[in-house]
Amino acid sequence: MKDVAVASNELASPVQATGEKSKVGVKPIIQVVAGNGLEIYDFMIYGYYARYIAQTYFPSHNQYVSLMMSLMTFAFGFLARPIGAIVIGSYTDRHGRRKGLILALSLMSLGIIAVACTPSYASIGMAAPIIVLCGRLLQGFSAGAELGGVVVYLAEIAPPKKRAFYTCWQAGSQQISVMAASLAGFLLLYWLAPDEVRAWGWRIPLMLGCAVIPVMFWLRSSLAETSVFARKKKTPTVSEICTNLVAGWRTIVLGMGMAAMATVTSQTITTYAPTFISSLKLGDSAGFVILFFGGLSVLLWLPIMATVADRVNRRTMLIAVTLLAGVTAYPMLSWLAAEPTVLKFAVVELWFSFIYASYSSVQVAALVELVPPDARTSGYAFAQAVAAAVLGGFTPAILTWLTHAFHSSAMVGVWLAINAGISLVAALALDKKGTAARQAAGLH
Repeated sequence: MKDVAVASNELASPVQATGEKSKVGVKPIIQVVAGNGLEIYDFMIYGYYARYIAQTYFPSHNQYVSLMMSLMTFAFGFLARPIGAIVIGSYTDRHGRRKGLILALSLMSLGIIAVACTPSYASIGMAAPIIVLCGRLLQGFSAGAELGGVVVYLAEIAPPKKRAFYTCWQAGSQQISVMAASLAGFLLLYWLAPDEVRAWGWRIPLMLGCAVIPVMFWLRSSLAETSVFARKKKTPTVSEICTNLVAGWRTIVLGMGMAAMATVTSQTITTYAPTFISSLKLGDSAGFVILFFGGLSVLLWLPIMATVADRVNRRTMLIAVTLLAGVTAYPMLSWLAAEPTVLKFAVVELWFSFIYASYSSVQVAALVELVPPDARTSGYAFAQAVAAAVLGGFTPAILTWLTHAFHSSAMVGVWLAINAGISLVAALALDKKGTAARQAAGLH
């Protein structure tokens, strides 16, 4: 790969070569993050209703086995992300950020429709779980480049001293999705009887996601290309992109480590949370209310902590937040597991919402600054996708297994602490790459 300082320097001038300051409105941010929000909304709905999806598509006499099959299907969608990061990411680096985002949205839409509209196992037999698995794989394939494509687009339109603030809205759109999914879940419980939700009601939020797909295409159809890509006189070939990724494997590994805590914490406080609160027997409706305010908490903290991240040393902030997460994870979950209450669950949810917002706001900007422009989408997306596939996607299944095997909900804290440790090591390794590169590029 090119020198990291060069990569960061090129990223530092996302507007015209005349040296004028960029004036980026709200519109392009909304256009680019809206599709990402839809992607995450569907992921959340699948996680929220994993128990009902398990009964519909993966019936078993053993409820634990049925749930694990549903969660593993959820995880397999994440396994397709690295492939999508390379394939669609390379397409994006060759043909433009806008075209790549529209392609990702198209594939994502097909996956969402497949999961929402597939008949039950009782109706079509083994075809049902196979179609759902294929839908999840297609969604994962598109998400591999969608998330990275959104971040890269935001980074390339952002003024250099506001890069963390701009890129934080990728995670911000996810929180709006969390809130929307939580609200939909709460309203379902209010309007429908539990048996109706279990039988067919869980499909309603998925259908709502399908209904807004045309709006997503309308928003992205008028999305402007970034000036960073538009200024390129030559775009890299697929072979050159792959060569850059292989040559820059150290940067990719570093990025994977940086992404570990963000993806695992996000999956824990969102996708796994309904299953977790159900296992604690605290009530589904209370869980959806807490998840709504957890998403709102992240949405409020993200721009605040991103503003801080744009003013302080990236590495220092990453180290501080990972240490804070690692030290508090197990004690907080032990406290909750000892005597579960709705109030305790809310405290834990809000605490790790703050941790996630604080970390994600700086981690996304720090990682995108490491990747050179010729392979920026594929490089960033691949690092994020592998971390999501290996750690984040399997988090609900891992946590379900840990609590079942050790008969303790406190094991959730162990998994959070382990991944905080992985990201701490990555943050410590940023000394020469991240900090030096940003200083050389004038990105103090």
